[in-house]
Amino acid sequence: MANDRSSSNDFARPLRRILLSVLVLILFGTFLLWRIDSPRVERFRAQITDRIVPNLDWAMAPVTGTVNLLRDFQSYQRLSDQNGELRSELRQMQAWKEAALQLEQENARLLDLNNVRLDPRLTYITGVVLADSGSPFRQSVLLNVGARDGLIDGWAAMDGIGLVGRISGVAQNTARVILLTDASSRIPATIQPSGQRAIIAGDNSSAPPVDFLENPDLVRPGDRVISSGDGGVFPAGLLIGQVAEDPGGRLRVRLAADYERLEFLRVLRHNGSEQVSDQAHVIGPNGPLAPILQDEPEQ
Repeated sequence: MANDRSSSNDFARPLRRILLSVLVLILFGTFLLWRIDSPRVERFRAQITDRIVPNLDWAMAPVTGTVNLLRDFQSYQRLSDQNGELRSELRQMQAWKEAALQLEQENARLLDLNNVRLDPRLTYITGVVLADSGSPFRQSVLLNVGARDGLIDGWAAMDGIGLVGRISGVAQNTARVILLTDASSRIPATIQPSGQRAIIAGDNSSAPPVDFLENPDLVRPGDRVISSGDGGVFPAGLLIGQVAEDPGGRLRVRLAADYERLEFLRVLRHNGSEQVSDQAHVIGPNGPLAPILQDEPEQ
């Protein structure tokens, strides 16, 4: 066995040398053939190229596939980077969209405030809602206007549509507004078109009930409710809402103001009912009608 292995090795080594020498000679001859500058050799090279190169497509397929794979990977990487940039821009656009929607809503509320028709004798101050009470037992909001702006307790506050509440507590730079829904709120109102007088009493619900109604039979759901001005609490004619009926049959007011989005409030300067400045005169012996009474004959 050892002799067979040694004999095979002795035969294989010269054969490899011969094959290597032949390969070197072929490569050297090909090099020389491609370096010779002759028209005949050039035509010969062209014929060899036409015969060999088209038949080597199968051999170039792995290389071509690898190159295409690398190009696809680079293209996929560029697409991934572009996708990340587009996602970032989309998030920025969504943030701008939310900001634009908020500005649009804010603009609409300000336009509502400007379009509200009020008594020309009434002036107003517009304030921004800073915070709400956040309590189910205390319904109020805080405004960024106060005593420095001339606010006084009892003045009415409205949003872009209807009455919201009244000023109750004034600091130097802020003021508290008690909402119509608060349990301590009592507003004299008139129901149109019947002209019935009533009291809108808050009960911490979104639709305060109608109390002390003179004739409930004359009132129908959908009737308009406005402030009556009785007692000088509020100016007359401010829109409060519409009459509605709850499942229990009790009449309530569906408020016109949007309590879910209170951002700006208009505080009306209202000095209340006119005060009586002259003293009352009593009919008697010392009154202004005493001479007339003295001149009358006795019966």
